[in-house]
Amino acid sequence: MLNCVMSRKQFIIFILSVLILVIFNNVFLSTFTKTNSYFATQDITNEEEVSPQRLFDRTWRVISREYYEPTLNHQNWIRWKNRYQGKIKTLDDAKVAIDSMIASLDEPYTRFMTKQDFEDLTSSITSKIYGIGVNIYSNSGKIEIFNVMQGTPADYAQLKQGDIITAVDGKDIAGMNVSDVANIVRGPENSIVEITILRDGKKIAKKIKRKEIKIKSVKSSILDNHIGYIKIISFMSGTTPNEFIDALNNTKNTDSLILDLRGNTGGLLDNAIFIADRFINNGTIVDIIYRNGYRKSITAQDKGLVLDKPIVILVNGASASASEILSGALKDAHKAILVGKKTFGKGLVQKVVPLPNSTGLNVTIARYLTPSGTDINKLGIKPDIEIGTDLDFLSENKNDIQLDKAREILNKK
Repeated sequence: MLNCVMSRKQFIIFILSVLILVIFNNVFLSTFTKTNSYFATQDITNEEEVSPQRLFDRTWRVISREYYEPTLNHQNWIRWKNRYQGKIKTLDDAKVAIDSMIASLDEPYTRFMTKQDFEDLTSSITSKIYGIGVNIYSNSGKIEIFNVMQGTPADYAQLKQGDIITAVDGKDIAGMNVSDVANIVRGPENSIVEITILRDGKKIAKKIKRKEIKIKSVKSSILDNHIGYIKIISFMSGTTPNEFIDALNNTKNTDSLILDLRGNTGGLLDNAIFIADRFINNGTIVDIIYRNGYRKSITAQDKGLVLDKPIVILVNGASASASEILSGALKDAHKAILVGKKTFGKGLVQKVVPLPNSTGLNVTIARYLTPSGTDINKLGIKPDIEIGTDLDFLSENKNDIQLDKAREILNKK
């Protein structure tokens, strides 16, 4: 996979590269994590057309009103409006000015979304992904195929793990990052893209028809005849709650459960709350602290019936955001044992705001605390049993000492 031992920082960059390019389409991740975002699955695109100057002014106003930290990184926010007043003539000018303004916040999750970025976000949530069916990453500057999904156009075209992509539609991609490659590979369903790969020293060109790739965000199986195993790949999809209920039904006859959140960089806040509520009958799931200091406690619904069986949650350095809300809630409620490596440490909540010209803003509006009042931002959640490496989950359940440890714990119970 990677012929080197990676530091935690290198691992984060590696996982980001893979997740950005799931099916060559999901380029919403400009930072390491997907966000805990309030976002409806219906089309909320703002198609109002305004001048580039007004687009900048609208963005400035949203941040000034919505940003979770009222001092906006201890600066006079009006200076940005004054700096660019009357100077923004094109959409490129607006983007440069907005990006510069946001950079002054020195916070990685607030970001301006172009029309393409906004469309990609919508695709992530509605699970409408069009592409060829590979995961790719940047390996020493080369765009390499990490995985080929079964039954996809890439699979039928006989692309393989380890193939290096050198050109797309005849265009050399040397020096391009994974997001740029995604932009030229994706396209309408049933359109053709030519992928040139390097394999065993030989260049091979493949013409591949793009198709909708059916992505499941939850997978389940039964281990050792009595342990339910549910892997939540992402909390981003609008179908995640239904998929999780299906997974619970598939594993209902087991006497214990493993929830695998390794590599899950987060997604929609409501999805994490919905799943936590399946295991907690009463009490707090998460506390959200807004700009004005208002504290909103999201509590479990008193259902009278929750899933009550021994649970182990697997986490690692790529378990972030919504993954940390779920694992923190079950850990503080003494409903689960956490096994693996310390989580990423993202304790901030974003809101997606549609902007004119079909653009958008992903703005940080709050921070959150676990039920015990712990702020995990930049700190992460330390597992009860720390074992293995951040890369164990890539072993596809083979030589996975973290998964083996979870099975050992549950077999004893």
